[in-house]
Amino acid sequence: MTGRTRAIGMRLAQTVPVIIGVIVISFILTRALPGDPAVYFAGAMADEQSIQQVREALGLDKPLVTQFFLYVGDLAQGDLGRSISTGQPVLTDLAMRLPASLELTLSALVLSCLIAIPLGVLAAVRQGSWVDHLCRLLVTAGVSLPTFFTGIMLVYIFYYLLGWAPSPLGRLDFIYLEPPRVTGFFLIDSLLAGDPETFAAALRQLALPAITLALFTLAPIARMTRAAMLQALSSDYIRTARAAGLSRSKVLFGYGLRNALLPVVTTLGMVFSFVLGANVLVEKVFAWPGIGSYAVEALVASDYAAVQGFVLAMAFLFVTLNLIIDLSYALIDPRIGFDTK
Repeated sequence: MTGRTRAIGMRLAQTVPVIIGVIVISFILTRALPGDPAVYFAGAMADEQSIQQVREALGLDKPLVTQFFLYVGDLAQGDLGRSISTGQPVLTDLAMRLPASLELTLSALVLSCLIAIPLGVLAAVRQGSWVDHLCRLLVTAGVSLPTFFTGIMLVYIFYYLLGWAPSPLGRLDFIYLEPPRVTGFFLIDSLLAGDPETFAAALRQLALPAITLALFTLAPIARMTRAAMLQALSSDYIRTARAAGLSRSKVLFGYGLRNALLPVVTTLGMVFSFVLGANVLVEKVFAWPGIGSYAVEALVASDYAAVQGFVLAMAFLFVTLNLIIDLSYALIDPRIGFDTK
């Protein structure tokens, strides 16, 4: 076993207590939610006897300790429970909705990185210029404007006034059929199916919500890139590289940007984790069938299984993301390496 493999194994082992803590805390907090899922499931006209029967059928009449161990036993078998809102297994709901959120979030992050990182680099290189002022303006606007307001304005301008965008009603217009499901990403699945028309339709539907999220995520990425580049460009090794007669591009990108990428990657990980679970407002504005809106609907209905499944899925994604960030550190800066001791 190589040192890198051992290091990855150790990092994975360190996540076990985190997952256990998430399971315990999510179980306790969901039971503290206001409302009774048995009442919701039985219906508004149900009498007390019917509600009690539903409570027994859902296992809510048992002590909390018993409910917890039953839940852990189901988790060990890969069963996240059944949602009382949709009537389907939570794992099925998550598998259907998570790719929609991932496609939206990843598209927004790619778009924001294509804008924010070059803009942050230019703002640092040309400090005090119009590029620097533009960067500050975009950062301020991205932080200040709520995502639902930005989404509504984009819909009003590009759909209602100009007619350039399709109706904001989900991932595909009703005249198109979903591509055969392979990854759950409509853009990828339509390309795999050799259907450029569906790909174009999915891209049109994705454009406005992705731009809305990109404007929000652009702010922290551009700010961190600018700050990291300013710190890198004022370092001794940059002055030494310039004194050695290296080209401007070699100094800027080979030394400055590469060293500035470490905090930028950290910011990207934090932004991705936050946006994936908090993009519910964008999903609501554009009727996007993602995991954020699913979690909110589950919270309103006191749907224990769905809420716990959502929290557990976010925990696994966060742990995976942290592992990817650790590996990317070693790729960006080989001096970091893998500590296997």
